[in-house]
Amino acid sequence: MTDTDGNDVEELAANSCWELLRDAGVGRLAVWVEDHPDIFPVNFVVDHGTLVFRSAEGTKIAAALTDVPVAVETDGYDESSAKAWSVVVKGRAERIQQVQELMDTLDLPLFPWQAGRKGVFVRVVPTLVTGRRFPVTDPGVWRTPLSETRRAPDE
Repeated sequence: MTDTDGNDVEELAANSCWELLRDAGVGRLAVWVEDHPDIFPVNFVVDHGTLVFRSAEGTKIAAALTDVPVAVETDGYDESSAKAWSVVVKGRAERIQQVQELMDTLDLPLFPWQAGRKGVFVRVVPTLVTGRRFPVTDPGVWRTPLSETRRAPDE
């Protein structure tokens, strides 16, 4: 696929998306909070075609566990190919509650960055997984004569 500027954009197959997700481990969870969207960083693992993360009770968990779908997005850069990639998982979030499932989840290599109690385990069950890979343009292409101009201290 070529975008409107002639750049090659590769639509990724689902198996390629899952491979990238397995190696990523960190993404952004998009949820609907009251009257607006919100985004939270999450550490996640892939588990049997789903994403699992753990957190404490709060805004993120309350919003994720409603009937409104969620999305998890992660991206990265492959230096060897000079290409970036982005994967989005859309679906429903479910609290992991059954004893056996909780026991299995405790064995997953899930290590949140932030300290504190993280007693709520959530599984994102996908309805759609999409991804793209694309070449990264040299930043010099975007430079203008004003690029190096000093700006006001509050910018």
